[in-house]
Amino acid sequence: MVKLDRITTGGGDKGQTSLVDGSRVPKQSLRVEAYGGVDELNSLFGVVLLEALPQGVGPELERIQNDLFDLGADFATPSDGAVGERALRITDNHVKRLEAEVERVTALLEPLTSFVLPGGTRAGALLHLARATARRVERQAWRLVEEEGVEKINPRALTYLNRLSDLCFVWARLANDGGRADRLWQPCDNC
Repeated sequence: MVKLDRITTGGGDKGQTSLVDGSRVPKQSLRVEAYGGVDELNSLFGVVLLEALPQGVGPELERIQNDLFDLGADFATPSDGAVGERALRITDNHVKRLEAEVERVTALLEPLTSFVLPGGTRAGALLHLARATARRVERQAWRLVEEEGVEKINPRALTYLNRLSDLCFVWARLANDGGRADRLWQPCDNC
């Protein structure tokens, strides 16, 4: 269990922060951007949980919030650091759990005939925002891979983010009355 004796340490007052292995990096580093984005996504899920959600979504979303702490820790742990591979927290089982939920929910929805516009119900709109946020965090993580190399990032964390955005999409449709309240894109003909 984590014990936080002090919230304010002053250690970041000069633009540096510590990673899990104790190394110091600039607060604007891509690694900090990646786990900061995960924190933003987790906070957004806290807002989503305030809404009336379809059955089963709330408990799974709470589990995902815990996963996101692990995912953030993966991004805050350089793989060549002292803690190494054994500290990786997001595993294939995490990814498989998301994939199974995507399949379960997809089976409940009508097939799409067009792209879906974000919106519908309030819960659906928030889940679309979470989907877009997950995609942004995934892009941040891939910039980190580009800067540091794929061998220094838990590849399952990258896959997890991708599947999480897929899950947010199908959950948004489910929250939109099983897709019946979806707002579909209507392409402009000779606008």
